[in-house]
Amino acid sequence: MALILIVDDSPTEVFVMQKALEKHGFQTAAAENGAEGIRKAKEMRPDLIFMDIVMPGVNGYQATRALINDPETSLIPIIMVTTKGQETDRVWGLRQGAVDYLVKPVSAQALVEKAQAALAV
Repeated sequence: MALILIVDDSPTEVFVMQKALEKHGFQTAAAENGAEGIRKAKEMRPDLIFMDIVMPGVNGYQATRALINDPETSLIPIIMVTTKGQETDRVWGLRQGAVDYLVKPVSAQALVEKAQAALAV
């Protein structure tokens, strides 16, 4: 069973994402900011990370860059899930190392499909 780490400072977003993913057989864990996300990624070695961008302290861009540049976590795929919907935001997120980019609100179906696609690689 694949483990997905959700890094988001909104408890509501985390709950909705966890519910959708767990319904489809994924295990989930959560972190409420980028620094905690980095720490948990190193500890837990998830199969996939869903990363918000706008968070206090270490933002999603910084956390993604840190994870991608660390040999321990560089192979974990990261999908940005954010309210930042501008094309420049998407391009910047992908340049940091994210494999995909979703703009909130994200349907449960789209979330599960992206997870399945990222883990099938």
